[in-house]
Amino acid sequence: MTRIVVVDNHGQFTHLEQRALRDLGVDTELIDNETPPEDVDADGVVLSGGPDMDRIGKSADYLTADIPVLGICLGMQLIAEELDGRVGGGEYGGYADVTVDVVDEDDPLTGSLHPETRVWASHADEVKELPEGFELTAKSDVCDVEAMSDTDRDLYGVQWHPEVAHTEEGDEIFENFLEICESA
Repeated sequence: MTRIVVVDNHGQFTHLEQRALRDLGVDTELIDNETPPEDVDADGVVLSGGPDMDRIGKSADYLTADIPVLGICLGMQLIAEELDGRVGGGEYGGYADVTVDVVDEDDPLTGSLHPETRVWASHADEVKELPEGFELTAKSDVCDVEAMSDTDRDLYGVQWHPEVAHTEEGDEIFENFLEICESA
């Protein structure tokens, strides 16, 4: 059975990420973000959202652990920040229901949602510049980088929260990530 851990970055929806994976039949566990990657046996990692980049613990260490990583909201931002992209304040701010344009229909994480999907997202902070090796996979009217992928390193990120009921096709993001983990 595929095992995917959710690294807890103190987000209010983190437990829903674990539940979404469990509902797909995944062996999953919520782990503290101070847990080093070498102490974890997993086929994939979800870096949860959270309130503060200063509270990400050892989350960045998972980016070089040679297993697929999905960053959600803050998780995506920390991927960008750690890999020399740029994160900054969003013009829109708080949570909103947003229509996202999926621009890469071949992307293994978001491509199945092409051409667009409705999501629940916070834009207080967002990725302003992609890190080297990443492709833009989704954007919206309120955020230029709603999703990004580096398929060579199996690193993926979405600005929105696929785990909440307000995101129309959120389960599909977890299903696609499960497929990525199973084929890695």
